[in-house]
Amino acid sequence: MSKRDIIRLAFRNFMRRKTRSVLTILGVLIGTAAIVVMVSLGIGMNESFRRQLSRMGSLNVIEVNRWYFEEDGKGGGYSRESVLDDNAVAKFEAIEGVEAVMPIFQTSLKLVSGKYMMYANIMGIDPKIQEAFDFKVAKGRLLTEEDTTALLFGSDTPYQFYNPRSRNNFGGYYYFGGSVDGERPEPDVDVLNDKMVMTFDYSYGERIPGGGGQTGGRQPKLYKVSGVGILEPSQDEKSYAVFVNKDYLKKIIKENQRAQGGRGSSSMDDGYWQVKVKVKDMKDVERVQEEIKNMGYGTYSLLDILKSMQDTAATMQTVLGGIGAISLLIAAIGITNTMVMSIYERTREIGVMKVLGCMLGDIRNLFLFEAALIGFIGGLLGIGFSYGASVLLNRYAGGLFGGGYYYGDPSDNIVSLIPPWLALAALVFATMVGIISGFMPARRAMKLSALEAIKTE
Repeated sequence: MSKRDIIRLAFRNFMRRKTRSVLTILGVLIGTAAIVVMVSLGIGMNESFRRQLSRMGSLNVIEVNRWYFEEDGKGGGYSRESVLDDNAVAKFEAIEGVEAVMPIFQTSLKLVSGKYMMYANIMGIDPKIQEAFDFKVAKGRLLTEEDTTALLFGSDTPYQFYNPRSRNNFGGYYYFGGSVDGERPEPDVDVLNDKMVMTFDYSYGERIPGGGGQTGGRQPKLYKVSGVGILEPSQDEKSYAVFVNKDYLKKIIKENQRAQGGRGSSSMDDGYWQVKVKVKDMKDVERVQEEIKNMGYGTYSLLDILKSMQDTAATMQTVLGGIGAISLLIAAIGITNTMVMSIYERTREIGVMKVLGCMLGDIRNLFLFEAALIGFIGGLLGIGFSYGASVLLNRYAGGLFGGGYYYGDPSDNIVSLIPPWLALAALVFATMVGIISGFMPARRAMKLSALEAIKTE
């Protein structure tokens, strides 16, 4: 019997018992769809977590700080402080897989433009590594190495200017978000064109009851500055900070300390406030983070949160996949039952094939192909059903399992995600279930006595 004959007979027998075949295929369809949809929920959850966290910052960035908690092996431990200086930065840059390192100085200063002012979170950075850390401007330009008094504003910082004499200010945040007719209004200060000064004296430009201020009655030191760019909106600290060349910031901090007679923080002499390490491949983040910890520094990355979320998703995915597997197991029993019944109904036909000299292997292959055909068709229809269910879940169940919960972006509302590899694996698995389910009936058909089979009515 040729392969063409086996295929032709299989399809003929399949069509001869349409109702039974359709019901058996329906069982495989339900089982396959159950597994695919259940597993897709876990995959969708992971993708939602990843997208949400990526909006909070890059998953490839590690934040390094001075404080490191060292465990004592008895459930406790102690914290210790290490210096984050240029030597530490050089060590981080030498780690394999590191793309860029950004040391940061940070302080709070007052920015004044005419009658408007703000308390700014000023971060001193190295201009060379802005692009590596995803600094992108919506207006103007980035900082350059030649810039000193130039400021780069986060997307929300221009709206923090307020008029202290106005009744409409809210403690320094006159406007912070929102829109008018779908568009965000222009801030009171044009940070790219208006004149601005910067000072360490928080009382400058305001009448504070009882006087006071950081200058002790002396004229405060004013630094003329100019805005050169405004960053694109983001969900990390870049939106709420003002950036300046770190060498210039270090210089004016020391000037302020000398003006106060050496009083104030001496953190600049102890190194950087924070260092950010950009890793080329996200797969290497955990390894690089561990190497930095071994140097005695505290580390944090969004991957820490993602890993915890993925562990939760993996547990749920295993439970849901197990529930789907039970459905497919029931479908496998249905395939076996269908093939056994087919043998009883076709006993005489099997006997005739044996008498005519049909090889036992051909009889086995005929029944295995019929079982595989049921599994394949059921799996194919089950995958189509799964894609339809996935579309409906993503459209009407947005926010389920945390999808899009944090920022409400529609692209984050992923409940179910079926990658091509899952669809292909499900189709192969359903076909294999059919073959395995048909193996026992095929052996039964091979063992039938030809003479007894012919006598069967």
